[in-house]
Amino acid sequence: MSWTYLFLAAVFEVAWAVGLEYTEGFTELWPSVGTVGAMILSMGLLAQAVKTLPIGTAYAVWTGIGAVGTAIAGIVLFGEPRNAARLVFILLIVSGVAGLKLTAGH
Repeated sequence: MSWTYLFLAAVFEVAWAVGLEYTEGFTELWPSVGTVGAMILSMGLLAQAVKTLPIGTAYAVWTGIGAVGTAIAGIVLFGEPRNAARLVFILLIVSGVAGLKLTAGH
């Protein structure tokens, strides 16, 4: 169940990171409420995950999934660059996250 919590925490991390784009510096009420809510859910789920997962692994996986998800969301939603080098580096993060999960022992 800890890996499920961790994955959901990472999904909410992507949600709040993307949400920041819509808050206009936390001056827009509903995007700000949604972003802060996603932050709280992300941290709460991460806290549940680290009850049984090693903190170093959990944090690295959480930030890795968050970084990849946010980079992909930036490409899809905001027209950020999708050049070959950027995609290679995203794949490197994915391979690191996968490697950490495979070696975590849980």
